Amino acid sequence: MSAMNVIDPRAKIGQNVTIGAFTTIEGDVEIGDGTWIGPNVTIMDGARIGRNCRIFPGAVISAVPQDLKFDGEITTTEIGDNTTIRECCTLNRGTKDRFKTKVGKNCLLMAYVHVAHDAFIGDNCIIANSANIAGHVTIDDWVVIEGVVAIQQFIRIGQHCFIAGGSLVRKNVPPYIKAAREPLSFAGVNTVGLRRRGFANETIAHIEDVYRMIYVHNSNTSRAIHAAEMELPNTEEKEFILEFIRTSDKGIIRGPQGL
Repeated sequence: MSAMNVIDPRAKIGQNVTIGAFTTIEGDVEIGDGTWIGPNVTIMDGARIGRNCRIFPGAVISAVPQDLKFDGEITTTEIGDNTTIRECCTLNRGTKDRFKTKVGKNCLLMAYVHVAHDAFIGDNCIIANSANIAGHVTIDDWVVIEGVVAIQQFIRIGQHCFIAGGSLVRKNVPPYIKAAREPLSFAGVNTVGLRRRGFANETIAHIEDVYRMIYVHNSNTSRAIHAAEMELPNTEEKEFILEFIRTSDKGIIRGPQGL
């Protein structure tokens, strides 16, 4: 620690934590063992930072929400173990909707990413430069989001998805797929990502069959769900996809030809 820091004595700071110069840490803050915090970082009340994290210069963690409905309620911003927050990221704390904003374990948020109030990001996610995640968004585990993506409030992105750079995400994105184009559309199953994470070729082929049923062989979602239920083998992946679609109040992204 440096004499040029401003660190509230009430903050709970673990063992072997490095804190760079000109960093400010407020009182209602918890930082886990082994975390590295660079210079010029601002960590505000409500921050709960895990072990072995890295937070780079210019980041602002747990600022109050940019939400006019916020009324000063006590909320948090939680960051899981081994997560890296690069330069100038901004993570706002929650509101009375979820009472927290959450980033999981083993994530990488590249420079200038914004995570708004009540957003939940799962484990092992990569979010590239200048992505903007609005309030109340849910991003499941193992999602990769390329740069300059904007995600509308209350959207959900399913596990193992890949979102192409520059995309505008206005509908829910079902699991295991790639999404691209404008308006955002199904661009195939994320086969490269799934293979990297140990999915068997047989499982990937089955996921492709499910999405072929949903996006190619049927003209509406309810008919596609019924056909997949009746005609395809019952697997964990199929049930997860269909349940995601059934519960998507905002609808899912369109098919490759606007289906």
